[in-house]
Amino acid sequence: MLNIFYGNMPEAIYNTAVYFKNVYEDEWITAPLAKQMILDVDKSTVLGGAVIDSPVMGKIPPVSLSGGVKTLILMANEPGKIFNASTCGDNCAKWILKLAEKNDLTINLRHLMDFGDGKFDIRILNTNQVVHSMEELVPIAGLYV
Repeated sequence: MLNIFYGNMPEAIYNTAVYFKNVYEDEWITAPLAKQMILDVDKSTVLGGAVIDSPVMGKIPPVSLSGGVKTLILMANEPGKIFNASTCGDNCAKWILKLAEKNDLTINLRHLMDFGDGKFDIRILNTNQVVHSMEELVPIAGLYV
């Protein structure tokens, strides 16, 4: 299940770009799930653990990926940690939900992320309420962001 804490959360890793730069491993980038996320979110193709082909920037290293993709890759590879998902755009929301289907996932948000029109199960840790749609999520999240 996806667990979200809205607002300031001291134990969350806030600067995901710096954290990613210092901990990622090449095999994280070449994993099938990471390749899918990179292609979907950044429209880029993984050529190897250290090289990604971006249609905008050409050949880039993993540290030059978008903040959203880097945060998704961290969530996939370090599920015991809590990351600031406000580095992610709404285009990452479906991936966050997908990651939370496999393992419980806790994230920190400091903005209202759009999880789409579908049904989902998200526990809002601020109130310990489980919501199943954006219609249910927005009024609660709005109290904290």
